[in-house]
Amino acid sequence: MKLPGPDHPITITPNAKRIRVTADGVVIADTTHALTLKEASYPAVQYVPRQDANMELLTRTERTTHCPYKGDASYFSIKANGKTLDNAIWTYEEPFPAMTEIAGHLAFYPDKVKIEEVA
Repeated sequence: MKLPGPDHPITITPNAKRIRVTADGVVIADTTHALTLKEASYPAVQYVPRQDANMELLTRTERTTHCPYKGDASYFSIKANGKTLDNAIWTYEEPFPAMTEIAGHLAFYPDKVKIEEVA
């Protein structure tokens, strides 16, 4: 386990804007409670609370990955309009102590879904 610091900063802040995630025109998540995670030089990621996602469209997969800063990630595929987007979502169900804010949240690959800020 590594801790964020000056050499690898990670910040988590509430996003004041409404975030909507769609796949092939189907709303997968819609929230005003997203968290914006900024990690080092990577693009910012929106973490959406599970309760604001349509979990009926998601199927857990066998894929797992490990981040030395956040912990072990699990994955979900999305089924929308007869299409399956494999491993389009990741989640840290039991993140490391420094990242506990993202527990219970979902993050989406922007090349697989549309993530937009809605007025």
